[in-house]
Formats: sequence, C-alpha cells, structure tokens
Amino acid sequence: MKVEDLIVYQMALEIGDEIYKIVDKWESFEKWTTGKQLLEAADSIAANISEGYGRYFYKENRQFQYYSRGSQSETKTWLTKANNRNLISSEIYNELMQKLEILAIKHNAYINSIGSKPIDK
Repeated sequence: MKVEDLIVYQMALEIGDEIYKIVDKWESFEKWTTGKQLLEAADSIAANISEGYGRYFYKENRQFQYYSRGSQSETKTWLTKANNRNLISSEIYNELMQKLEILAIKHNAYINSIGSKPIDK
C-alpha cells in the first residue's frame, strides 16, 4: 500500500486543492494575509499525513498524524475568519467545514489503526 491509496490522504489533497482555487481568486491583501495562512494550514494536512506514513516507526507516524489533525483544526479557524470577513460565502464555508468533519472522523480511525496488530483467531 502507498500513501496515495489512503482515503484520508486523498481527501486532504482534495480539500487543499479546493481551498487553493478559492484563495487564488482573492485580491492581493486578502490573499497574502488570510489566504496565505488558510492555504498553509490546509496543505499541511496532507503533507503531515504523507510524512508520517513515510516514517519507519509507527509511533512517529502517529505523531505526524496528530500534527495533521492540528492542521485540520487550524484550517477550520482560518475558514471561519474567511467567512467572517466575507471572503467566502456561507455555502462554501459550510461545505468545506463538512468535508473537514468527515475527514476528521476518517483520520481518527486511521490514527487508531496505526501500530495495531491483527487479532489471532
């Protein structure tokens, strides 16, 4: 299995790309203040999933998944700021927040699976 096969990684890439397309359309000031922070947080989700997956020890993998989960939380904060500053519509805000919630559930399941051994029957 490769990192590209992980659903959480695929979802994180999709969210990052979606946010990039949104931020790319903003005016210069908004792009380089709120947009830069939002995009860095969103891109960090997939980056940390990938980095953790590439680690040799499962404890290191798990630690990077925790970093990724923190980036998910930070992304939500920047989306809230973007919504409050009228940079995104409430519809886009709600769609992205819903995707992040689904990602969080799947990501927690992935984190819980790291290092577990199959049960002998």
